Amino acid sequence: MWLYEKKLEYPVRVSRPNPRLAKVVITQYGGPDGELAASLRYLTQRYTMPTPQSKAVLTDIGTEELAHMEIVAALVYNLIKDASLDEIKKAGMDGYYADHDKALYFVNAEGAAWTAAYIQSKGDPVTDLHENMAAEQKARSTYEYLINLSDDPDVTDALKFLREREVVHFQRFGETLYLVQEYLNSKKFY
Repeated sequence: MWLYEKKLEYPVRVSRPNPRLAKVVITQYGGPDGELAASLRYLTQRYTMPTPQSKAVLTDIGTEELAHMEIVAALVYNLIKDASLDEIKKAGMDGYYADHDKALYFVNAEGAAWTAAYIQSKGDPVTDLHENMAAEQKARSTYEYLINLSDDPDVTDALKFLREREVVHFQRFGETLYLVQEYLNSKKFY
């Protein structure tokens, strides 16, 4: 179904270990507006979309969100992999370290584990597409907040790329909403 290229969609670099930054960036891995939630939301909702084109858009964007999850994972991992235990403690990540060492785990910035309650699938295509547009805007906002918190130009660069993809996804969902509404409002002749 998918062709997987064994490289990140966007290159990830970090200037130095920075567990403080990792602690906030991880919210886009396992937080309510993060890439895991987006991917699962879209790949689930695609089944009740009424047209092949709308199904394809949700499949495409859901798949791209998986690629974004890889980028965020690479950022977080590279920010903590060479950090000392003292740096981890100073960043307030000692609880995370106690449970996961330096491994990746789906949590938000405060350490709360990912939950399926973060996503929705109503079965009404108009409702779901509005949900998706809102989700993209929330993710865009979160990336902007992370950019504001970042003191690493390399991390900021990747965060800006991810933020811009949220804008594109919002636009694609808006176009799809228009097409779905047009389809649902058209007379059907059999």
